[in-house]
Amino acid sequence: MADHVDIATRSKIMRGVKSKNTSPEVSVRRYLHCHGYRFRLHRKDLPGKPDLILPKYRLAIFIHGCFWHRHEECFYSSTPKTRTEFWINKFKKNKERDSFQQKKLIDMGWRVLIIWQCGIRHERKSLSSIFEKIESNETFSEWPESAPKPAK
Repeated sequence: MADHVDIATRSKIMRGVKSKNTSPEVSVRRYLHCHGYRFRLHRKDLPGKPDLILPKYRLAIFIHGCFWHRHEECFYSSTPKTRTEFWINKFKKNKERDSFQQKKLIDMGWRVLIIWQCGIRHERKSLSSIFEKIESNETFSEWPESAPKPAK
């Protein structure tokens, strides 16, 4: 299936995709701040510039979009029908870079928490389960642990 917009319009749309201060990121920041957690944003001296840092817990939090970071078995991690080879290669590089950065953080003594966009979108009422992940001693964890199914 061909793209429903021309190349120039698609390029403009893709340029508008933000990497910082996205709505899922802002939602998590508000939620954590309201519950007394204090954090730092986008520390450039850490691998991958984590979206949030909780220094007290030595925890780096990444808020990942399911499409860009390929949340497994998630409805939102579809592959575009055009230029498939390009997209598969891009997604592969994204996943490799994510793994490398997470390993570096763990090697530096940081814990890593990945919060998936679909969880924020579909499980907002159970966002409190993030606190368990923050308080735990796991070096790596994801929330939600499995991709939720979207409402039909």
